[in-house]
Amino acid sequence: MVPAKLDVKGTQILAKTLFKELRGSGYTANQILGLSTELIDLVTKDLKAGQVPHLKAVETGPAEGWRAAL
Repeated sequence: MVPAKLDVKGTQILAKTLFKELRGSGYTANQILGLSTELIDLVTKDLKAGQVPHLKAVETGPAEGWRAAL
């Protein structure tokens, strides 16, 4: 299992990287905020539906799936 401190740090790095990439690609702050809202909505729906990924996905790191999607 990933220690909480490393998980938070990894999340911060991922968020900053994604933000810089989006801004560098011409997205406005409002567009990024809209994307963030949609992501929160999707996570909320998953939690309500009980579709939380297995712990193994957390251990490998959330960025792997995100980068694979690119």
